[in-house]
Amino acid sequence: MRAHVVSLDLAVLAVYFVATMALGVGLSRRSRSVDGFTAAGRSLPGWLTGLSILGTYISSITFLALPARAYAGNWNTFVFSLSIPLATWIAVRWFVPFYRRSTHVSAYHHLEARFGPWARAYASLCYLLTQLARMGTVMYLMALPISALLGWDIRAVILVTGISVTIYALTGGLVAVIYADALQTIVLMGGALLAAVLAVAALPGGVGEVFRVAAEHGKFSLGSLGPSLGQPTVWVVLLYGLIINLQNFGIDQNYVQRYIASRTDAEARKSVWLGGLTYFPLSALFLFIGTALFAYYAANPGALPGELRDPGRADWVFPWYIVTAMPPGVGGLLIAAIFAAAMSTVSTSLNSSATIILSDYYRRYVNREATERQSIRFLRVTTMVWGVAGTGVALAMIRVRSALDAWWTLAGIFGGGMLGLFLLGFLSRRATGRAALGGVGAGVLLTLWMTLSPRWAAFPEAWRSPFHEFLIIVFGTTAVLAVGWMLSGSRRQ
Repeated sequence: MRAHVVSLDLAVLAVYFVATMALGVGLSRRSRSVDGFTAAGRSLPGWLTGLSILGTYISSITFLALPARAYAGNWNTFVFSLSIPLATWIAVRWFVPFYRRSTHVSAYHHLEARFGPWARAYASLCYLLTQLARMGTVMYLMALPISALLGWDIRAVILVTGISVTIYALTGGLVAVIYADALQTIVLMGGALLAAVLAVAALPGGVGEVFRVAAEHGKFSLGSLGPSLGQPTVWVVLLYGLIINLQNFGIDQNYVQRYIASRTDAEARKSVWLGGLTYFPLSALFLFIGTALFAYYAANPGALPGELRDPGRADWVFPWYIVTAMPPGVGGLLIAAIFAAAMSTVSTSLNSSATIILSDYYRRYVNREATERQSIRFLRVTTMVWGVAGTGVALAMIRVRSALDAWWTLAGIFGGGMLGLFLLGFLSRRATGRAALGGVGAGVLLTLWMTLSPRWAAFPEAWRSPFHEFLIIVFGTTAVLAVGWMLSGSRRQ
């Protein structure tokens, strides 16, 4: 019977995979120019780019890591989402018009005009490192349920899926990425709703039992309201979420390309509202799934293997539930939804990373007179190389204890100062390149201290950072902005 179930689930996954790859191939003719590959011809409607922005937000990090956090802990992670409405409004009011006025597809081109070539190169490098960490986390989490379904070694699954996603991103360009994002986002939302309904339906007491068990174990807590900066309190996560979301909307190439790909300013604004505000309730839905799984396994403790009861293995609980407890075919649909989320995120990261390497490095330093044919060839080669690198990071992620914690920490480290540099140029008319360089230097030093001092055994105990790692990007951004502002003697005019 189980072989039949696996075969049906695998068939559903295979059909979805073939359909997604066919979409990329079918749209490949629209990515034969540099503008088509990187900006989708600047002709797409807001609802489409909005779903793509949402798909960029929702990855397998959201689909698997959020339920894992709610299952092993509480709803502290939801505080991150509370900052999204404010960040969305700021993006619509200032960031979207700023980038729509630009004729450049790179989010970092203006930093060179503002502060010099070093600023553009620094921000681009930080972005590229962030995308490597993101792709690795996403591909690792995507491999968990597929490994459980097929019984393959997780390393083999990561290699196969990494190759598949790279080929897909290589074939279709941004047009295929955005159309696939929209399709995959719809599949993902449907899969999340289905997972929540089935998890509740499997409990004798239904949703009431979920709330009762969750209340008994403090599962709906948002965390401590205390003043500590060494723990992930509500205030620490809220600050982290605000900075990360401002960075996403303000200087993340993934988002900027979607602003540019929209056919009008109004459509671009619509896309940001759609993408940003829809994530808010969806994140609550994913956390609810984790809470429902906690209630399910509390009622059915024998259904969970002993090794998965370790909180450090919480990332595996939802994949195990999908493979062992879902009706035939439904598990395959949910795995397809996870695959969709990962395909969307990784293909987006590959496309945007290739765009940045072309615009900010190849055309800037290597071949300023690159022809259209040379540029397209470079984009495709870079996509392949970056896909291999992201797959390597995914293999390294196998050894981490919590994928979400690892991703949030890496995003904070590599994001160190990008937003601060952008805000300095955006808010201060008098900030000079030298002042900005001083601000970035201060931000990098602070980031290194907060990152390395708690992990370096030889570092004096009294000099170690007492702050939680979520504050790395908060303090790094603040340092760049504050020091750069002071060195320039600037005030907003």
